[in-house]
Amino acid sequence: MTGPRRIVCLTEEPTEVLYALGEQDRIVGISGFTVRPTQARRDKPKVSAFTSAKIEAILALKPDFVIGFSDIQADIAAALIRHGIEVWISNHRSVEGILDYICRLGALVGAADKARSYAAGLRSDLEALASQASSNAARPKVYFEEWDEPLISGIQWVAELIRIAGGDDILPELAAEPMAKNRIMADGSKVIDRNPDIIFGSWCGKKFRPDKVAMRPGWENIAAVRNRQLFEIKSPIILQPGPAALTDGIQAMARHIRDWRPA
Repeated sequence: MTGPRRIVCLTEEPTEVLYALGEQDRIVGISGFTVRPTQARRDKPKVSAFTSAKIEAILALKPDFVIGFSDIQADIAAALIRHGIEVWISNHRSVEGILDYICRLGALVGAADKARSYAAGLRSDLEALASQASSNAARPKVYFEEWDEPLISGIQWVAELIRIAGGDDILPELAAEPMAKNRIMADGSKVIDRNPDIIFGSWCGKKFRPDKVAMRPGWENIAAVRNRQLFEIKSPIILQPGPAALTDGIQAMARHIRDWRPA
């Protein structure tokens, strides 16, 4: 076995990738938010949340490599680095970034060929889906809501997946913002003005409430609300920048986009 042998994954996407590559035996600890794959949640110790971690529990696992995501985990990374642990914090925010991440992670664990093959397969499936979507009769305007209080619109990879699935994200200028705080909307006026045909909600940590959305002042005139085109996309399959978003996440959105018809 080459590369790191005792890996702690602070988020779900490295866990899912390593399992997909057949390298799961390297994993000694995972995030408590991990739901994919199910065997990881069953078999691996849970040592972190997203913004916090059990540092002593991680150290007790004697990892030689820890993988996290984004500036939000900077404090966790710093604490581990001070204890002499090697840490990799990725910060990919796009579909291409996810595919590149898979290849880089594979290379780090000595499974570069398997990772390239896996990424190529995911890319091929996305291209096939885009080709199918191009034959749809029309392209709906789509609003993706990541949180409701305050309103936070979808991140870049979500907007890109919406386009691949045959829709058009109504807030591309916000999707280009990598930080959630920069995608906060003071009110729903932009959504009202751009009048989406479909609304997807993925409120991380709580159930999406279409009825609550429909009751917002002024939203009763939005096409998606009038035509009851409000759907939940489960956060574990869309809000983590890993394989789930490129498979189950986009498929869930594509089904609703494919079924949509202009009123």
